[in-house]
Amino acid sequence: MKSDEEIRPAEVFAGTIMQASMVKSLLENMEIEAFLRDEFIGALNPWHAAPGGVGAVKVFVSYLDYEKAKKVVEQYENNLKENNNKH
Repeated sequence: MKSDEEIRPAEVFAGTIMQASMVKSLLENMEIEAFLRDEFIGALNPWHAAPGGVGAVKVFVSYLDYEKAKKVVEQYENNLKENNNKH
C-alpha cells in the first residue's frame, strides 16, 4: 500500500484544456501518472474554475514525481515560448 506522501497530489501546471491535455500526455510518455482537475468546468466556463479564467485546468502528479514532472513542464513551456517568438 502506498503511503500518504506518495499519493499526495502536487500541481505542476495550469492552463487551457488543450495545454493541460498536452502536458498530461507528455508526463504520461515519461511514465509519470498525471490527472487533470477542473477539466470540464475549465473548458466550458474557465472563469468559474480560476480568477479571470486564466489557468483554469490544472495538472497534478504524485508528490514523489513532482521534481521530474516540473522538468517536463519547463521544457514544454520553453518550447511554447520559442514557437511564439518565431511568429
